Amino acid sequence: MNMATKVERLEEPEYDDDAPLYEARRKIYPIAVHGTFRKIKWALLIVTLGIYYLLPFLRWGRGPNAPSQAVLVDLANGRFYFFFIEIWPQEIYYVTGLLILAALVLFLMNAVAGRLWCGYLCPQTVWTDLFQAIERMVEGDPRERREKLKTASRGRRAFEAASKHTLWLMVAWWTGGAWVLYFADAPTLVWQLFTGTAPMVAYLWIAILTFTTYVLAGHMREQVCTYMCPWPRIQAALTDEYAFNVTYRYDRGEPRGSFKKSEALRAAGVPAGDCIDCKQCVAACPTGVDIRLGSQLACIQCGLCIDACDTVMGKVGRPTGLIAYDTEMNVERRMKGLAPVTKVLRARTVLYAGLIVIVGGIMVATLAMRGSEGVSVIHDRNPLFVRLSDGSLRNAYTLRIVNKQSLPRRFAIAVEGVPEARLEVVGGISETENGHPVVEVGPDQTYELRALISTSAKLPANASLPVTFSVTDVIGGETTTAPDHFKGP
Repeated sequence: MNMATKVERLEEPEYDDDAPLYEARRKIYPIAVHGTFRKIKWALLIVTLGIYYLLPFLRWGRGPNAPSQAVLVDLANGRFYFFFIEIWPQEIYYVTGLLILAALVLFLMNAVAGRLWCGYLCPQTVWTDLFQAIERMVEGDPRERREKLKTASRGRRAFEAASKHTLWLMVAWWTGGAWVLYFADAPTLVWQLFTGTAPMVAYLWIAILTFTTYVLAGHMREQVCTYMCPWPRIQAALTDEYAFNVTYRYDRGEPRGSFKKSEALRAAGVPAGDCIDCKQCVAACPTGVDIRLGSQLACIQCGLCIDACDTVMGKVGRPTGLIAYDTEMNVERRMKGLAPVTKVLRARTVLYAGLIVIVGGIMVATLAMRGSEGVSVIHDRNPLFVRLSDGSLRNAYTLRIVNKQSLPRRFAIAVEGVPEARLEVVGGISETENGHPVVEVGPDQTYELRALISTSAKLPANASLPVTFSVTDVIGGETTTAPDHFKGP
């Protein structure tokens, strides 16, 4: 039996077909580690939480009659503001584009390095890291907590537990509070919350989000990643042999044994692995995974086991990187004496990156070219047309004109496509411009009116003529159009 077979049989986990789909939670208290990946996670935690908590207070001038909050979901008026961008309800396709972009970025991250999102940017991971940091700050590392169970008084342990849960609830409360600030003017709503004058729906959502944050980040932690989140199962179907994942390099680590035993074997000229079976990689894992058993559903690819292992390797005088971002294929190639292969640029990564560029480019182009006005038209369904007493035909339409500027504007309405067309507008018309009726639309508003088109021209049987409505800003000259049809008998 060759070495490769021995390693594979040694490391292959046993699976029970009758194992339950869910098990009772085993409390996991990961130890604190220091290293490159822990520093990356701290940096991302500070940046992401800083953005989340502080962004509602950032101001952005949009002129008169417009909110000054940089990022605001204005449900009352049906607007979404993001700095200089204003999205109206009829522009929901921009939100669709953002969701598509988010999915493509997630796919690209997965194709390059597995569950990067889960390990570093997922809200569950970020808030769990914060809650665990509070837990260590108050109660100490797991080793200290075990010692306190033997030496500390019951009163001290109760005080520390109460302090920890109080801090958790404060973080959870501010998490829920920050969320509702995105839906109203933040400084105003904060004052209302403290004075008890805020809308009841604000208190309700803060309570809901406080509860869910406290439970998910404080008490369910790894259960969310293992059982509740669908992404690990989707990710497993999207990955390939070239994607980097946190990998135990068993070609280096096996056969594992204690430090003294491994050193004795090496002195005797017998092969020995670098893994000293210290289990620090397991102790550092936030989901309790033993990475030495290979890729597993619960592993969020956060890299903390890499930092833990590198620290141990440094202490015993062995090279770091026993656990690292690598591929199973490269481990097998090294065991065969072949050079490792890295292929970041391959069909799927190029495809995902190309789609991101295309979708992002389309969104940027449409945002850059979209006007500050709009018009939509709906043809009356019953009846489709009316024969007037003078023999002419008339079709009725509902026009909705949109003014996306923060100032009132006057629009001239015209129609094309119907021979000898006579346009009559019902409601809000007090003047004309070059023979075209003019309607005034208020700042950041829509205006709905009835438009009647009549013609005495002889039309073919079952006529359905294309007709185009156009609205033109009387002052600025900007024009937008909307097509429809003129129906006949």
